[in-house]
Amino acid sequence: MISKIKQAVGARLASFLTKPLSGYQRLDTVSVETISSTLKTGDVLLVEGNTRISIAVKYLTQSSWSHACLFVGKQGAHCSEPSLLEADLNEGVRLVPLSQYAEFNLRICRPVSLKEEDTRELVEFARYKLGHKYDLQNVVDLVRYLVQKPAVPHRYRRAMISLGSSEPTKAICSTLIAESFQSISYPILPRTEDGKGINGEVPQFYKRHFTHFTPRDFDLSPYFRVVKPTVEEGFDFREFKWSRGNKTDEN
Repeated sequence: MISKIKQAVGARLASFLTKPLSGYQRLDTVSVETISSTLKTGDVLLVEGNTRISIAVKYLTQSSWSHACLFVGKQGAHCSEPSLLEADLNEGVRLVPLSQYAEFNLRICRPVSLKEEDTRELVEFARYKLGHKYDLQNVVDLVRYLVQKPAVPHRYRRAMISLGSSEPTKAICSTLIAESFQSISYPILPRTEDGKGINGEVPQFYKRHFTHFTPRDFDLSPYFRVVKPTVEEGFDFREFKWSRGNKTDEN
């Protein structure tokens, strides 16, 4: 009964929470076309959202990143092609074009050392989730902290973000991607029993449950490389063109 109530309330809250808020500013100066040409299959794209639920996620995770997508298209795909797989609050798991996030700050997190068959299995697993619904039980849990904004100790925030049904036909953005990477045994933020190996030996790692992952974890993970499009293109600061007179935004 409680589960059904949460789902019903969550559905009503979804449209309210996904409305954009005013005042958002994109600071990234890289064009979405350049980002599109940089993306490779299997990349995780983090998004700094501007909706009410984005505020809740960023507050609970103490991070700029409130949403995550998996790039399942081919390298060089145009930004208008539906190549990003995501879990949307209203529409569920779907494919969207990169151009949808052209006005947001973005970050590319790239898994390393994937073989062609690894990438294929990763994408196939993620695509199998297309059509699955968003876990609306999480919406009810999140909205309480969005409205009240209590002083929540940092160690408890991860547990709050992971609340939900954990049903296989439901997902939230970061758990969907985490589950996909775990399907090929790729690490994100694994844990050890005591945090280190015995007598200097390599520690034994354990998988976290996929519902415990948040968008920022792909940024923090030592197993994902943060990719900067301008750096990838061979940026040279000596060729950077400043406006004449050294004008700043304070003048």
